[in-house]
Amino acid sequence: MLERFDVGPRMSEMTIHNKVAYLSGQIPEDTSQDITGQTRQVLEEIDKLLVLAASDKQHVLRAEIFLADMADFDGMNAAWDEWVVAGMTPARATVEAKLAHAEWKVEIVVTAAVP
Repeated sequence: MLERFDVGPRMSEMTIHNKVAYLSGQIPEDTSQDITGQTRQVLEEIDKLLVLAASDKQHVLRAEIFLADMADFDGMNAAWDEWVVAGMTPARATVEAKLAHAEWKVEIVVTAAVP
């Protein structure tokens, strides 16, 4: 069975198939915040979607983090380190990328198991 959440004309916010949740790239709403604040916002959105999937951050299998500027790596990690569960950290990649909007400092994509 395939489930789609917040289906739009271009994309869905999340799809679930075979007990795996695939989240679309999550971005900050309040772009006036610094990288740590923007990352916290993104992680909060990820948490909300994982709840809809009956999952949580302990079940995140992989995270792909896109930073507009790699100089923000430490600030992003400050929020990330607050969020992840010790001993339950997912596989992760972090790259610098030109994001769709100049105000965005971070975009995060996660894949999670649905227990």
